[in-house]
Amino acid sequence: MSHEHLSPASRVVALGRQPRVPGANVNAPLEFTSTYVADGPVNYARGGNPTWSAFEEALGALEGGDALVFASGMAAVSAALTLVPHGGAVVVPSHAYNGTTALLDQLATSGAAVVRRVDPTDQEQVRDALQGAAMLWVESPTNPMLEVSDIRALAAMARETGALTVCDNTFATPLVQRPLEDGADVVLHSVTKYLSGHSDVILGALVTPSTDAGKELAARLATARLLHGGIAGPMETWLALRGLRTLHVRLERATANARELAERLAGHAHVDTTRYPGFGAIIAIEVPGGGAGAERVAAATDLWTHSTSLGGVESQIERRRRHPAEPATVPDNLLRLSVGIEDVEDLWRDLDQALRP
Repeated sequence: MSHEHLSPASRVVALGRQPRVPGANVNAPLEFTSTYVADGPVNYARGGNPTWSAFEEALGALEGGDALVFASGMAAVSAALTLVPHGGAVVVPSHAYNGTTALLDQLATSGAAVVRRVDPTDQEQVRDALQGAAMLWVESPTNPMLEVSDIRALAAMARETGALTVCDNTFATPLVQRPLEDGADVVLHSVTKYLSGHSDVILGALVTPSTDAGKELAARLATARLLHGGIAGPMETWLALRGLRTLHVRLERATANARELAERLAGHAHVDTTRYPGFGAIIAIEVPGGGAGAERVAAATDLWTHSTSLGGVESQIERRRRHPAEPATVPDNLLRLSVGIEDVEDLWRDLDQALRP
């Protein structure tokens, strides 16, 4: 059931459940098996698992399409890029998740793809880059610069030129934006982040529209998952579904914290620049002292965890340019803050003392 009449807060709890018959499990089953008795819908677990199906049903309904779960966010990225013909051009933001850009660079080096980097907020630049392109890759907000794109306008441009639009919705989640409704052909999630939400799972997902064209794309992506082996473990998928149940309350609290912190950081004497898109729970700040100054701040926190991920219940802080794959246009002194669900005053006190020299 899609429970379309319910609010998002209720849907994340209700979706992906078994039918309510006497004696049925309230929660989706966790099924460990590698094979099935012949002549059923699935004969080998690389093709399907009931635990996958429950999670896919829930996420697909939240995004307004059909979902496929993958072993990791990068497995989902890799599968999405199989939709690009050999040598095809991919238009991608200059600032995007560095795993995505590193894979695109590898494909470009081998001649498998042509990469065209753009400022996603400059629609004329995107329009020009889309001429003859096979795919438009959108992140909104971008990682880690938090640039916000007009997804509907960009997807319309891509459709005019015959390019597919893939939108990474990891930062926003389907509770904030639903890119399929804005014309995207594929929505991508690092399920590791907000959807799972507890920093204990590596998982990814792709969602396509529930249309004939969308189902054709879904079949191609499912084949890529099957043949490339990017399959999710049932335990990880079950944990992600359990995490999804609290997505609304986690995101609501984290967003409220982020808004308060962003306002305070914007006036902080030891913060040069504050970036916050106005929604979600990611903030980026630039601090005095260059890269060394940013590393000092990250190492000086106590409650904030100095780590490389995001979207968990705990608040995390990291200087992004410490990673070689991060674009040189990302400021050396930029810190990405993933705001968690702790008490906002505790978060502020810890961050404030770390920022002071």
